[in-house]
Amino acid sequence: MNISDVANRTGIPVKTIRYYEEIGLVAPARSANGYRSFCDTDLHKLAFLGRARSLGFGIEACRGLLRLYNDQQRASSDVKALAEEHLAQIDQKIDALGQMRDTLSHLIDACAGNERPDCPILADLASDR
Repeated sequence: MNISDVANRTGIPVKTIRYYEEIGLVAPARSANGYRSFCDTDLHKLAFLGRARSLGFGIEACRGLLRLYNDQQRASSDVKALAEEHLAQIDQKIDALGQMRDTLSHLIDACAGNERPDCPILADLASDR
């Protein structure tokens, strides 16, 4: 399979597949003319990476997940720990976004939104906090 076939089948852009190869997440064979030649294993690995990335796992976490996936002696507790760590990071981001939303909502409510120049939103952004 060539790279465009793999991109179509996995939904991962060609540029991303090239990047994954560059950083060592995938290593497709090369034909005599230098073209990448992907096998079913490469396709599966890329689909795996695509799913992991869609869940927000970073590149290094994906590298760890692939390593665990390929290790038949792995402990599921290692996989669970990695996923729990990622979930905790997601929860922290949700909390931070909630705080941002609350602050912005408060500022919007405080702004009259009329023709006058004074604006609590700009005043807050300009503050030394």
